[in-house]
Amino acid sequence: MKTKSAEREEAIACLKAQLRPGLILYTCLRRVSSTGMSRTLDLYYVSGEEILRITWSAAIVLEWTYDRRTEALRVSGCGLDVGYHTVASLSRILFGDERALRHRWL
Repeated sequence: MKTKSAEREEAIACLKAQLRPGLILYTCLRRVSSTGMSRTLDLYYVSGEEILRITWSAAIVLEWTYDRRTEALRVSGCGLDVGYHTVASLSRILFGDERALRHRWL
């Protein structure tokens, strides 16, 4: 059985192999909580003619909650662009620069 840190390191290596600086990550809002204090969203990127979903790997790398009910990444907080925040946070972990990956909403 993998430890949490080993699983995270594997997810980081996998995403680094798939993503390159300058790539656009697309976010899709799935749900807003009734209090408005959290949202769930999915992350995608385009490779050739394929649209690939990286939500699960991003949740592991970011160490944020993966909401199994909505099958999406849960992002807490309000008053911010959660899509931009998620992509910037992921970019900082993968490339050491929060602007290495670009963001667009679907």
